[in-house]
Amino acid sequence: MNISKILSKCDHTLLAQTATWDEIRAICDDGIRFSTASVCIPACYVKAAKEYVGDKLKICTVIGFPNGYSTTATKLFECRNAIENGADEIDTVINVGHLKSGRYDEILAELKGLKEICRDKILKVIIETCLLTDEEKIKMCELVTASGADYIKTSTGFSTAGATPHDVKLFAEHIGDGVKIKAAGGISSLADAEAFLALGADRLGTSRIVKIAKSEAASEGY
Repeated sequence: MNISKILSKCDHTLLAQTATWDEIRAICDDGIRFSTASVCIPACYVKAAKEYVGDKLKICTVIGFPNGYSTTATKLFECRNAIENGADEIDTVINVGHLKSGRYDEILAELKGLKEICRDKILKVIIETCLLTDEEKIKMCELVTASGADYIKTSTGFSTAGATPHDVKLFAEHIGDGVKIKAAGGISSLADAEAFLALGADRLGTSRIVKIAKSEAASEGY
């Protein structure tokens, strides 16, 4: 798979607490230059970023991030506010404690509420696989499918581990029709990216692939 194809599957990501507007604007420039699927940025920069890129690039942001234990009302407000500010895609974090307590109806209701707000905007559901058993991951495949969300996503990148081949394969075996997979966290090479895409991922959350592309372009004099 060529690097342009991989880049088209990447959510070029900058979610560090220290991220400045100058840094966000720079990754937007990179996203446009390399035709990434989107840039994934903090909610506080969504409005400025959307005004900056216009229709040249999709803007993705995160809600309930990174721990997922905000109230549902808070997440719904965050989601609505982000879309009003111009977000094209929303990545939300589930309440892991609720999952482990078997509060499945509450998780499902929250996801349905978020998707209702998103409408035709893309909703990705981060389940933080490094904190879950395989049984819990399979249950989340069922809930994400039932909710109408567009993607199930492995990780925030802020917990104990990121995406693994095992988890992406597990997702592929248990998600329903219409649900796609996003692998995120620790994707550091083209080989990693190709492996996750081959296992069934449709999106990759990473900043490393653009850095590789920039390095290659520089070496070729572009």
